[in-house]
Parts: sequence; structure tokens; C-alpha cells
Amino acid sequence: MMMKKMGAWMLLALLTLVGDWCGRCYGCLEEERIGLLEIKPLIDPNSIYMRDWVEYSSNCCEWPRIECDNTTRRVIRLSLFEARDQSLGWVLNASLFLPFKELQSLDLGYNGLVGCSENQGFEVLSSKLRKLEVLDLSLNRFNNDKGILSCFNGLSALKSLDLSANQLTGSGLKVLSSRLKRLENLDLSGNQCNDSIFSSITGFSSIKSLDLSFNEVTGSGLKVLSSRLKRLENLDLSDNQCNDSIFSSLSGFSSLKSLDLSYNEVTGSGLKVLSSRLKRLENLDLSYNQCNDSIFSSLTGFSSLKYLNLSRNQLTGSSTGINSLRNLEELYLGFNKFNNSILSSLSGFSTLKSLDLSGNMFTGSTGLYGLRNLETLNLEYTDFKESILIESLGALPSLKTLYASYSKFKHFGKGLSNSSSLEEVFLYYSYLPASFLRNIGHLSTLKVLSLAGVDFSSTLPAEGWCELKNLEHLFLSRNNLKGVLPPCLGNLSSLRSLDLSDNQLEGNIALSHLSHLPQLEYLSVSYNHFQVPKSFGSFMNLSNLKFFACDNNELIPAPSFQPLVPKFQLLFFSASNCTSKPHEAGFPNFLQSQYDLVVVDLSHNKFVGEPFPSWLFENNTKLNRLYLRDTSFIGPLQLPQHPTPNLQTVDMSGNSIHGQIARNICSIFPRLKNFMMANNSLTGCIPPCFGNMSSLGYLDLSNNHMSCELLEHNFPTVGSSLWFLKLSNNNFKGRLPLSVFNMTGLLYLFLDGNKLAGQVSDTFSLASSFLWFDISNNILSGMLPRGIGNSSLNSLQGIDLSRNHFEGTIPIEYFNSSGLEFLDLSENNLSGSLPLGFNALDLRYVHLYGNRLSGPLPFDFYNLSSLATLDLGDNNLTGPIPNWIDTLSELSIFVLKSNQFNGKLPHQLCKLRKLSILDLSENNFSGLLPSCLRNLNFTASDEKTLDAPRTGSDYGSGEEIFASIGGRGFSLYDNILWAEISVKISVELTAKKNFYTYEGDILRYMSVMDLSCNRFNGEIPTEWGNLSGIYSLNLSQNNLTGLIPSSFFNLKQIESLDLSHNNLNGRIPAQLVELTFLEVFNVSYNNLSGRTPEMKNQFATFDESSYKGNPLLCGPPLQNSCDKTESPSARVPNDFNGDGGFIDMDSFYASFGVCYIIVVLTIAAVLCINPHWRRRWFYFIEECIDTCCCFLAINFPKLSRFRR
Repeated sequence: MMMKKMGAWMLLALLTLVGDWCGRCYGCLEEERIGLLEIKPLIDPNSIYMRDWVEYSSNCCEWPRIECDNTTRRVIRLSLFEARDQSLGWVLNASLFLPFKELQSLDLGYNGLVGCSENQGFEVLSSKLRKLEVLDLSLNRFNNDKGILSCFNGLSALKSLDLSANQLTGSGLKVLSSRLKRLENLDLSGNQCNDSIFSSITGFSSIKSLDLSFNEVTGSGLKVLSSRLKRLENLDLSDNQCNDSIFSSLSGFSSLKSLDLSYNEVTGSGLKVLSSRLKRLENLDLSYNQCNDSIFSSLTGFSSLKYLNLSRNQLTGSSTGINSLRNLEELYLGFNKFNNSILSSLSGFSTLKSLDLSGNMFTGSTGLYGLRNLETLNLEYTDFKESILIESLGALPSLKTLYASYSKFKHFGKGLSNSSSLEEVFLYYSYLPASFLRNIGHLSTLKVLSLAGVDFSSTLPAEGWCELKNLEHLFLSRNNLKGVLPPCLGNLSSLRSLDLSDNQLEGNIALSHLSHLPQLEYLSVSYNHFQVPKSFGSFMNLSNLKFFACDNNELIPAPSFQPLVPKFQLLFFSASNCTSKPHEAGFPNFLQSQYDLVVVDLSHNKFVGEPFPSWLFENNTKLNRLYLRDTSFIGPLQLPQHPTPNLQTVDMSGNSIHGQIARNICSIFPRLKNFMMANNSLTGCIPPCFGNMSSLGYLDLSNNHMSCELLEHNFPTVGSSLWFLKLSNNNFKGRLPLSVFNMTGLLYLFLDGNKLAGQVSDTFSLASSFLWFDISNNILSGMLPRGIGNSSLNSLQGIDLSRNHFEGTIPIEYFNSSGLEFLDLSENNLSGSLPLGFNALDLRYVHLYGNRLSGPLPFDFYNLSSLATLDLGDNNLTGPIPNWIDTLSELSIFVLKSNQFNGKLPHQLCKLRKLSILDLSENNFSGLLPSCLRNLNFTASDEKTLDAPRTGSDYGSGEEIFASIGGRGFSLYDNILWAEISVKISVELTAKKNFYTYEGDILRYMSVMDLSCNRFNGEIPTEWGNLSGIYSLNLSQNNLTGLIPSSFFNLKQIESLDLSHNNLNGRIPAQLVELTFLEVFNVSYNNLSGRTPEMKNQFATFDESSYKGNPLLCGPPLQNSCDKTESPSARVPNDFNGDGGFIDMDSFYASFGVCYIIVVLTIAAVLCINPHWRRRWFYFIEECIDTCCCFLAINFPKLSRFRR
């Protein structure tokens, strides 16, 4: 009989398993699968959040965001949270959900819902979705209460409705109250409800939980609900405008169990009246209010309270009366102004299990006693230097967890020696005594010890902490620990997680006792000075090891006697930046025996000559992320023979990988999300399959040798997940593939540095999602397309169309995109005046140099208060610098070189305190040099470089690994993938005698003032000696007079000083020899006199060219000697007389004329006879013409355009 029963049970179990297996085998219903695929393009055209909803995957029950019933295989839960770009808005058509007849939960939060289609609200589902109980419509844009809320009629089974974070006032809720009779949970938090909401919800008689937090409620009118909502158990009125009058309105809610009044204006007066009414109240939150000590006497009647939060109030003294709450289990009193008196009041509180006293002030000899059931204690942000509180904790027999981070201790541990229960201690970023690690050994029950960021600044002691035999998790990162690991570390035989990262520990890690930790699962020694053998042989016997990180250490060759096959199977391995130079360590080949790897990071190493390790793909089918950036791998990109279905991220940028990307890459890596192969030697074209790869989100193939015509089918179509595309600096050709610009999910597009040609249609436009658009340095022509600068593109932050052949005027649209920060249209053939009537208030970087723009600076720039760079050089702009220039208070780079500006420099220019590059050269400015320019800092500035907005991430596997090894208390290594966009702002400057184009980070350190080739006169202001941060000063080719200021010896940072081609006189200040950074010094072609500066320091490097054209200068490196007592100009012949001298001037003129004619005739005869000499003569004439052109370009700026 017993055997028959057992057999029957076994048969039943078997049938259940078979049924479940069959259900999973067949997957979801075809009707529902098709319905989901129809929802995808309608709700989420980008497919960025539903990238795995694909037709070839028939079982929709395995798709993310979907849950099916295990028996019927019908969809019961559907989450479309943030599935659609909420900025687009969405009018709901509820008929989309008709196929899901068993649906129980639907989440449509954060989708930009604004309403529902006429007669297509949820009422169309009333006869179909009879089981829908949970509906989430939070974080949308509902604002028309009556119109919107009528959409939800007909959902008679609904029990939970979330309308939080919309723009509702609640006036339309009354319509719903008669329809949603079963509604138990209503969330209206984060709306615009006021007290009128209470009369609108009186009809919801079944409600048990009501959330009205983050609204504009005062509580007036709440009393009307007490007689209607008899079942209400949970009420949240936090973050409103309630005061003490709210308490009288709450007296009728006899069923209330939880009340949250935090973040209001409550003092606690009047609370006592509720104690006799709310007999069932278990949770009360009054944190972030204005309660004082009288609150404790008002709480004595709440005998059922289990949770009480009074944090962040104005409590100071004794909590008399609180110990009458005999059922209280959790008490939060953090960040008040308590002193020792609270400790004595809490003594004997036997029911407490969790206590928070963080952020208070405890001194003296009062401790915490009698809390025999206390398990968790929070004492963070506390100064214990004058208190014995921490020492009294040994008397708490049940204490398991202690939080005391961000605190200060004079002593720690002595009083805790009696503790037999303490298991977890968190002291990160606290100030601990140097002896802490030596004295912690007596806490034998400790399992978790977190000491990150304590900054011990010492070596690890060989005693104390090593006695914690039960310790499982130890975190010692960021502590400035030095020296080697002590041998006693091997005593921690229970250790599962060890984090020693971000210290200064050293030594060969193979000689440490880490190999004696048999339970070790997580080990991080990154950012130290360890030597790590590439074989990792010392860890071969750690069979539980799953996570190993040793970034920023040194890989060394392995001893030959160590075993080759480890006993562990890693999930995570990271050894990036471990070889700063090529050496013999080689690739860690022990990885060939690993088959469970999920994340591998070996970036920034120098495995010179190593072939690409394709076996990593072959061996590890679970591989999810592979980072091999800058590892010097060579050879072709070899793909595995069989698919690697879990691989999502591949980064092999900065290697020497050549050849083409295999055309079958999409079938080998079917779920690829992020593919980075920049800075290699790839050839060929983009694999066509990328055009159909819906999962691909990040593609960077920049700086290769790829060449082909970019066609539409090379790119993912509308509905793909692609958000970042960078193909810069290749040899792609053809016309712009217009379909790419219509992809609504694309955020960043870089096609610069290619050979794209042709005109861009004026109807061309960008999708509204674009953040950055760069097609610079191509061969594009025609007019600037207005659609690129469409003012409706509110998200667009960067446009770069420079170095093309665009012509015509600049459309006003380019200056009207409200969010635009970066605009570069330089080096085109644009003409006309600058646009008028724009209002791009966020513009920070404007580059328009190298065009043919004309006219004055428009007044519209007046409003660009955020402008950091304005480069208008090399145009035909005219007029003076306007007086409103000081409104550009953030301006750091101001370039007007090679234009036709004129007039005097306005004193408002001196108010641009952040200015560090000022180039006004080759214009017609005149007048005196403003002495007030001394006020400018001319120092390094971050405003001169731009890191474009970054977004995106590469999460996923890290959390899964963390969960799989059961770790806790540490931050798992997540290699976050950001959009690598460092926009190099470039500026052409004249410095050190040459034209240079500075770009990128070097601009941070450039400070330049160039006023050369103008018509300034007068003296150089002596006050300019205060420009101590300036690197380059060029005042050449002006009409300056007077002396070189001796104050220039204060320009300690200056590297280039050019005062040539002026009318300066006097001596060169001898103090200038102290300018030790000076590389270029030029005072040629002035009227200087006296001795040249002493040939020492940097002046020993200057040759005669620095001083030529000053006949009265003498001394090295000039040929003129200063030893002669009389200058040649002072010597007069004895027979000279003022009436004519010793020369007959008539004879001189006659002989000079005859000689001149003879020379001309002789030259003409020679040129006719000798062709070689004739050619030499023409070359000489050509050189003279070039010299004259240079002279004209400097003195007549209008003619400077001919040099282009």
C-alpha cells in the first residue's frame, strides 16, 4: 500500500515536471507574442529598452519585462516602464493590450503619457482584462484630471493604482471612486494636489493604503475621510505643508497602522490626543520636522508602536516617557542635539532591536546599558574622543551589527572585548587610533569588518586583526597602507572577501600568505605596488576564487616550477595597466584553462608581439564583457567558430589588429551591444549585418583605414538600439547616408575626417534625440542645411561642420537651438554677416574662423553670458569691439585675428576676468594700450577644453557576479562604458615666431595676448608687469614708443616675448635675464641702445636675430663691441665744414647717374647673353615680390586675404 502511494506521488510529480517542461518548450501564446511585437514599434521606436524583443526568439515568456504563468504560459505581468522617450509624449491606445487576457500587472510608468485616444481608454478592456489588479502610470505627464482619469473606467478588478509624479490636482478622482470599488492602494504622491483632494476620494471605501506625499496638502479637510475610509491602514502625508492642526483631523482613522508625516512643519503639540484613538498604530515617522523634547510625553499612549522615527528634529534632552513604549522595536533619533541624558533614558529598553543615534554629541562617562535585545546600532557621524559610549557596547548581549562610519575615536575595542555576538562592524572613513588593528583581535565572533578610507598610513601589524578566525569579509581599501603583507594574514581561514585596493602595499604577491585562504572568493589588490606573477600560480589551489582584480600593479614572469592548471574557475578577472613598458612577462596564459569567465579586463598593457587571444571566445561561452584596449595585440580579428551568445561588450581599441571585420560577426555575437575597435589598422567596410543588429548600441571604428562607400544598409534602421556611432578618421566616401540621421535613438554621431562629398539637402534634418553631430573635415559642399540647426532640437548640444566647403550665409536656426553649447563652422566658405535675432543662451563655444564673414559683431551676442570661446579669426569682420563685451563674463578665449576691426580697445575688455587667450592681431586697432588689462588673470582655465556630455553604461554582469558569490559590503567592479567624447577645441595662435594650432588639453595651460600687426601707439604700460601668469605676449608690428618696462621681469611664466618692429628706445632691462622660462625673445627693428642683456640663463640661447635692426645696441651676440669709448656717429672729420664739406656734391650726382646707367645696361646685356644668369635674376625678383607681399599683409589687412 505504501509503495502504491509513493508511486502515485512520484507519477504526479513527474507529470507536473513534464507539464512545466512542455509549457516552457512551447513558450507563450502566438497571439500574445504577436501582440508584443506590435507594441514594440508603437511604444518604443528606438527599441533601446526592449532590444531582446525579436521575432526569431519565439518564446516571449523569456523576454525581459515579461512574466508568464508557469502553467498556462499566458502573460500575467508586463512592464513598459521608461520604454518610450518621455519627451515625445504619448496618447494611450489601451486596445494594444487586448491580447493579454490573463494580465494581472501592467507598468506604463515614465513614458510621457498625456492622455488616451477617444473611446480607446481602459474602458475597452473592461470585458477582456478582468484580472488586471495592478496598474502603474507614475512619472507621466497627466494634467487634465477629468479627461485623463476617465480613461481608467472599466477596470473593476483593479486593486492598486499608481498615479504618482504626474501633474494631477485630483479633481477628477470622484469619477473613479464609483467605478474602482475594489481599489486598495492609491498612490498620488508627487502631484499638485491640495486639500480639495480629500473630498474627491471619499468614495474609495476599500482603500487600505493612501500616499499623498510630495503634494501641497495642509491637512484641512482630512477629517471628512475618517468616516468614509474605514479600512485605511497606511497613510503617507510626508513632504507637504502640514502643521500640528493635522492631528485633530486624524483622530477618526481607527484602523491606521502606519502614519508618515516626515518633512512637514510639525512640532508634536496635539499629538497626545491621538494616542487614545489610534490604538493600532505601529509605525510613526515624524523625521525632518520641528519637534522638541515635549514630543516624548505625547507618545506615551501609543502602546502598539513598533517603529518610531524622530531623526532630524530639534530634540536635545531627556526622552522621559519613551520607555513606556513596550512594543517598540525600531527607534531612530539620528541628527538631533542629544547629549548623554538620552543614553540613560534608553537604558533598560528591552524590546529595542534597532537603534539609530547617529550625528549626536556624546561626552563623559555615560554608556548604553540594558538593551538586551538590541541587534543593530547606528552611531555614524559621532565624535567619541570624550565619551565611553563605544566601550559600553560590550554589555549589549545581542548586538550583531555596529555602524560607526565617519566618526572619531580615541580608543576602540577594549569595552567590546566582552561582546559574544558582534558580527558586523562598519567603520569606513572614520578616524581610528593607530593601534586599532592590533587591539581588534578579541572580537572573535566578527564576520564583517569594513575599514575603507580610514587612512592608517602605516604597515599592517602582525598581530591582533589576524586572530579573527571567523572573519569572512574584510575591506581595507584606500588606507595608505605600506610595506608587505604580514604572514599572519594566512590565519584568516574563513575569509571569503578581501579588498586591499588603493594602497601602497608592495612585494611579490606570490610570496604572501594569500594562498593560505581556502575560502577566498573575492580578492582585489588593485592600485598597489605588488609584483604579480603572470601565471598566478600561488593561487592555483584557491578552488573557491571567483573574482580577482589586480589592476595597476606589475606583472612579472612566472617561475617555471609552478603548476599550470588552477583549481579555480574565475567569473571576473581584471589586470589592466599592469605593464607600463614591453617586457618578458607576456600574456597570462593560465586564462586558457578558464571556462566560466564573464568579465575580462587586460587593457593598457604591453603584450608586444602577442597574437589576438581568440581562444578567450572559444573557451568562455558565458563571456559578457571583454576589454583589451591598448594591449599591443597584432594580427587579424579572429572570431570563434561557434556563437558566443552572452557577449555584449568588446573593446579592443588601440591595438595593431588588421584586416577586415568578418561579415558573420553578428551571428557569432548575436547580442552584441558595445563594439569598440578604434585606433587599429582595420580595412574594408562596415559589416552589412550591423544594419539589422537591433541590440547594437555603441559602435566605435574610428581611426582605422576602412574605406568604402557608406550605404544605407550598413547602418541599423529605425527601431534599433544604436545610440553612439563613431567612424571618424577613416576613408569612407560617398554621400551622407541620410537614414542615419533619422534614427530616433541615436545620440552621438561622428563621421568627421572622411571623404564624404556632395551637397546636403536643405530639407535634411536630425532626429530629435541627437546630442552631438560631427561631419567636419570632409568634402561636403553647398549651403548649410537649416534642418541641422532646427530650433526644435532642444537636446542638441554640439554641432561641428568645420573644414568642409559649405558656402552662403549662416542660417539663424544654428543660433536658436535652445540647448546648443558647441558650434563649429570654421574653415568653410561662408559669407554674409553674423545672424541677428538669436537667443541661444546655452552657447559656450563658437568657432567661425577661416570664412568670409563680414559686418560688425551683432548686439545679439550680448545675451550669451555663458560663452567661453569666441573665435572669429580670419574673416572680413569690421567695426570696433562693442562696449557690451563685458557682459560675456565667462569668456576665456577671444580671437579676432586677421579681420578689419578698428578703433580703440574699450575699457570694458578689462572686465573679462576669466580671459586667458586674447588674439586681436592683424587688424586696424589704434590708440593707447589700456593699462587696465593688468587686471586680467591670463591663467590656465578648464573652460578652454570641452568634455562633451557623457552617457550610457555597461552594467549587467557585475551585479550577477556579485550575487553569485554571495558577497556583501563591497562595491563590485563595474567597468562603466561612457560615451568617449573629448571635443578638442582648437585655436590658431602666433607664438614662438610661428603659427601653431593648439587643441585639446594643452589649451588648459595656454595664456596668450597677441596685439601684433595693428596701429597701437604710445608706451607699453608698466602695469602689464602684473600679468604674472601669461605665457606669450606679442606686441610686434605696431607704433609703440618709450622704454621696455622693467616690470616685465615679473612675468615669471612667460615663454615668448615679441616687441619687434616698433619705435621703442632706451636700454633693454637687465632684470629680464631672470625670466628662466623664456624661449623666444625678439626686440628687433626698434631704436634700442646700450648693452644687450648678459648672456646667461635663457638669454644665452638667443642669437643676433633677436636684436637686429637696433644700430645703437652693442654686446654679444651682436658684432658691435661695447669696448669703444666713442660711437661712430659721434666722430666728425677734422676738415669737415658745415657749408659743404670736403665732397663736391655736383660732381657726385653726375658720376652717380653715369654709373647707374652703365650698371643697368650691363645687367641687361648679360641677361640677354647668358640664360643661366637670366634665370637666377628672375628668381631674385620673385623673392623681392614675396617680401613686398608680406609687408603689405602686415600693414594693409584687406590684402591679407590673398594669402589664402
